[in-house]
Amino acid sequence: MEYRRLGGSGLRVPALSFGAGTFGGSGPLFSAWGDTGPAEARRLVDICLDAGITLFDTADVYSDGASEEVLGAAVRGRRDRVLLSTKTGLPMGDGPWDAGTSRSRLITACEDALRRLGTDHIDLFQLHAYDAATPAEEVLATLDDLVRAGKVRYTGVSNFSGWQVMKHLAVAERYGRPRHVAQQVYYSLLGRDYEWELMPLAAEEGLGALVWSPLGWGRLTGRIGRGRPLPAGSRLHDTAGYGPPVEDEHLYRVTDALEEIAAETGRAVPQIALNWLLARPTVASVIIGARNEEQLRQNLGAVGWTLSPEHTARLDAAGARTAPYPYFPYERQEGFARLSPPMTGRPAPAASR
Repeated sequence: MEYRRLGGSGLRVPALSFGAGTFGGSGPLFSAWGDTGPAEARRLVDICLDAGITLFDTADVYSDGASEEVLGAAVRGRRDRVLLSTKTGLPMGDGPWDAGTSRSRLITACEDALRRLGTDHIDLFQLHAYDAATPAEEVLATLDDLVRAGKVRYTGVSNFSGWQVMKHLAVAERYGRPRHVAQQVYYSLLGRDYEWELMPLAAEEGLGALVWSPLGWGRLTGRIGRGRPLPAGSRLHDTAGYGPPVEDEHLYRVTDALEEIAAETGRAVPQIALNWLLARPTVASVIIGARNEEQLRQNLGAVGWTLSPEHTARLDAAGARTAPYPYFPYERQEGFARLSPPMTGRPAPAASR
């Protein structure tokens, strides 16, 4: 397993990490994702550690805390071999203190996560969404206190826009607070919005990308393609409305290219989609999920090899979309590559490794 620096920090993380969203299995969304219990979770963690995956990601909102509890039980007795990442900020209930990132909520959420995970510290504590109702100064000061208390090692954000990330970084610099080192982002061959603003920001400011839903919300598993309707057992029947939408023709352009390259290389479709991501600028770790051992082992086959330049170019072209304003039409002008890594695959700053 390749290890990469997480942004501008000294922390090294595996190129593939494991997402525990399938652990627990409660609620309309997460029960459709999976209902892995402690015994099976421990088996999946065993396989991950054998393969060199040492970073495990979860969140308090995943199955109302059950994901953290199952993950904590699965790593019990080997805490010193793993990195634990969790997130907070999304609603956990209907009460006035059940959402957001106020000082009160962050402290309570951190203590709850430590208890559920069965640990005395969280390696990466991420804000799951931007809280416009809480001053950034309050958020960063509270995170600073948690770091100084030894309860949190590093901090990051998830699902922030570019200006929101920069506001936090500016406040951290002004008041001497710990800077975020990571941003957890949606990124795949089907969803490349990350490239227009957040990727160049990450390259400039030293943020490592932790990629969630790298298979396009379950669409790039090889089971869906042109002329093949959604299989009866697909979780997308229940979960598609929760994730980013994808137009059918765009989906089929990407799956056509993936299937052609799979036939030429002997690799599975999801392995090719994951391998493409691993070579993208600023990507520190791609978070893979699995409901069973077979899925996990297949995803592990995404590392240890490299797509050819010709195959990469074909995937770049298949997944390309017209840039949104204000990037369009400037992304086609000479010199724009210095400002923003484009979706057409032109060279961009390398990830920190």
